[in-house]
Amino acid sequence: MIPAFVRRFRFIGILTVAAVYLLILVGGVVRSTGSGMGCPDWPKCFGTWIPPTHISQLPSDYKEIYTAQRVAKNKRLAATLERFGFAQVAGDIFAHPTQYIETDFNVTKTWIEYLNRLLGALIGVFVFITVVFALPYWRLDKTVLWLAFGSFILVGVQGWLGSLVVSTNLLPIMVTIHMGLALVIVAMLLYAVDRSQQSAERTETIPFSPVLAAGLWVVVLLTFGQIVLGTQVREEVDLVASSMNYSNREGWVEQLGGIFKVHRTFSLVLLILNIYVAYQLYQLPSRRIHTLTTAMLGFLGLEILAGIILAYFAVPAAVQPVHLTVATLLFGGQFLLLVAYHRRAKSVVKPAYPHVVA
Repeated sequence: MIPAFVRRFRFIGILTVAAVYLLILVGGVVRSTGSGMGCPDWPKCFGTWIPPTHISQLPSDYKEIYTAQRVAKNKRLAATLERFGFAQVAGDIFAHPTQYIETDFNVTKTWIEYLNRLLGALIGVFVFITVVFALPYWRLDKTVLWLAFGSFILVGVQGWLGSLVVSTNLLPIMVTIHMGLALVIVAMLLYAVDRSQQSAERTETIPFSPVLAAGLWVVVLLTFGQIVLGTQVREEVDLVASSMNYSNREGWVEQLGGIFKVHRTFSLVLLILNIYVAYQLYQLPSRRIHTLTTAMLGFLGLEILAGIILAYFAVPAAVQPVHLTVATLLFGGQFLLLVAYHRRAKSVVKPAYPHVVA
């Protein structure tokens, strides 16, 4: 019988992972609607915890006020970076013109960004509860607790990075780091939930193949890189859209630089690698691995379809957040496959908590 604390941790862990994915989807909506600077300050929004609903609620010089606040915050950030030896990065922050762009108030964009922040705060609460529910693992498997606690710390770092994304007015490198850290948090939470189950189930053993193990690592890492590369393509789309005054969408793709071509070509490489790995995984005698492999291929198919629609149908705004979210689901599925494979390839049948009372 599975102990109650295992069931509780699994429930809150899955709920937290689902909430993180929802936040990624909402973040995609923020980007696709151009709402990233809907709130020009952080953690408040236009200086208040509940944002305004009309421009009359703001001072006449609100744009100058919040631009000056961002620049001042960036100066403090640059000074800190220089003290730690990152003078080049500090210089790049001020060399980029985005931080000086004044933000016009738009009530729709303001509330989209505000809801995004509320969901981010809710994620912090969920991850904290996950840590609390992981406390019983201190005696059984400290790794589960440390993964949950590490996720909580990284969520705090993610919130701080979010403030830098705002202060630098969506500086591309900040947006990319923000996305990369979100994937790390997803991986840690998924591993914590999966690992918490391993002593409560009878796991079949499968033959270990160094080639297949390496292939799984390759697809996971390359998908991570492809998502990060995709954020840079998205930043190029924003620049092109702005330069064309957000009109003539059918011409946006033609204006994208070489990074888009690399991203598109790399998708074909990932498709071939995933199909090869999936074929090898289907040969293994494990229903769990077969199920995860099918899910991986399903996400891969949806991701390719979304990419085709974006490239050949004038970059529809509604598909942009879907493309990002499915990509992160693909990454999560691949990571779970990697964990499941290594557990089964090296595992033995274990008793289900022989000395634990539910």
